Amino acid sequence: MRHPKRIEPGPGQESVWDYPRPPRLEPVGQRVTVELAGKTIADSMAALRVLETSHPPTIYIPPADVRLELLAETGRSSACEWKGRATYADLVVGDVTRREAAWTYRSPVPSFAGLKDHWSFYPSRVDRCTIGDWVVEAQEGDFYGGWKTPNLVGPFKGGAGTWGW
Repeated sequence: MRHPKRIEPGPGQESVWDYPRPPRLEPVGQRVTVELAGKTIADSMAALRVLETSHPPTIYIPPADVRLELLAETGRSSACEWKGRATYADLVVGDVTRREAAWTYRSPVPSFAGLKDHWSFYPSRVDRCTIGDWVVEAQEGDFYGGWKTPNLVGPFKGGAGTWGW
C-alpha cells in the first residue's frame, strides 16, 4: 500500500518520514509529564524517545521519575522486532484504573539497552501528557503509543488504512 504524500517540515518542525528504520533511541531534552486523575504519574528531565519512520516518537521515562506504586503489572507481554519483549501494567489512581496504560522492557535487546526498566505510557489512556510546553496528542490507532506534538508532520502511521505502509 502506498502512503499519502509526505508533508514537508517547516522551520522548527520534524517529519516522521525523516526518522530512521531501524529505529533510534535518543534523549528527549525537555521536561516530560504524565497525569491521571489529578495526580502526576511521571515527571522527568531524563526521558528518552524512540524515533521510527512514519511514527510519532514513543517516550520512555526512567523508573526513578515514575510513581511505580501506581503501576500494577498485568502479566501480558508482546514482542517488538527492534526492542525485545515488552511487559504491561495497569495504572491505578484511587478509583481510576486504566488497563495496560503503560509498558516497559525488562531485558531489551543490546542496541536498546538504554530503555531497560523505563516506562512508556499510551497518551490515549491517561488524562494528559506533556513534552516541554506542548500537550501531547495520542497517535491514532493506539497500537504504537506515539506522542504527537505540534512540531511533528506526517502523515502518521497508526490509523485505519495505514498498516501496509
